[in-house]
Amino acid sequence: MDLKTYRLTGAFLASTLAVAALSPAAAEEEPDGEALVNALNGVFGDHKMRASHAKGHCITGSFTPAEEAPSLSEAAIFSVPSSVIGRFSIGGGNPKASDAAKGARGLAFRLTAGDGDSADFVTLSVPMFFARTPAQVVGFLEARFPGEGGKPNPEKIKAFADANPETTHQGAWIASHPVPASYASTNYWAIHAYTLTNAEDTTTTVKLKLLPKAGEVGLTDEEAAAKSADFYSEELRSRLANAPAEFELVAIIGEESDPTDDPTARWPEEERQSVPLGTLEIGSLEDDATCDATMFDPTNLPKGIAGPDKDQIFPARTPAYAVSFSKRAN
Repeated sequence: MDLKTYRLTGAFLASTLAVAALSPAAAEEEPDGEALVNALNGVFGDHKMRASHAKGHCITGSFTPAEEAPSLSEAAIFSVPSSVIGRFSIGGGNPKASDAAKGARGLAFRLTAGDGDSADFVTLSVPMFFARTPAQVVGFLEARFPGEGGKPNPEKIKAFADANPETTHQGAWIASHPVPASYASTNYWAIHAYTLTNAEDTTTTVKLKLLPKAGEVGLTDEEAAAKSADFYSEELRSRLANAPAEFELVAIIGEESDPTDDPTARWPEEERQSVPLGTLEIGSLEDDATCDATMFDPTNLPKGIAGPDKDQIFPARTPAYAVSFSKRAN
């Protein structure tokens, strides 16, 4: 497999699913990738495309590492410039979701250094995930399956939330924050904890965050209500026609008390040291087919960057993404 493009070939898909069948995330007590995708389709419908973050825009750009980055990680992406392929998106599996509705926005991207080393990151405009385990993902979604009259049963949703309070954190955060005025005017978090290792074999536990260099800009409820369902498209085209959209990637340094196994938990980042890792520059829109021909898999990481070893959601992403990819590729 060519890591410069990380194309999902039939052989890679087959091997991914085989590994998934043997991994803890796919054990009998936990749902496998197929079950995760089916649960998403049960809420949003099967549109023969991405089961989640169905609506979006493919983009290209570059990444320039900060001077401080090599002190944390020996990965090539943190010592030499990288090319970028990525995708802005709206959370959920509805390809016609409104850009003006409250919800998570996504930015998935791949950095490819000059030597071919690559790393994928999947980020959200909220600092936490909505479930701690694959079983909670399925339970959360099943509670929202359409019932009588084609609508979810509020009592089922409440009962699940009462039994799984950590699954309410993301929704509460979204409800208390404004709709971003643009894909380029909101923070993005990589959600999971990472271990960075430098050339001296020193390790640091971090969370990764993207900050828009032009600043955060949100809409009031009245402003959002006046926007069209697809206003991000024209805004992004207009923005990139004038100048690149830039984000600063920073590492939030973890402390011993910060959980690394629970993506529904937010670290108190305002109280943590933050180290710049580089500048992500998004220069232009790319044909959607370019992003549709691959998948952004956060477990695709080079030496010097490792994902969490006890976070159950992190490894479960790969088989779910592979199943989703196979459905849209057929």
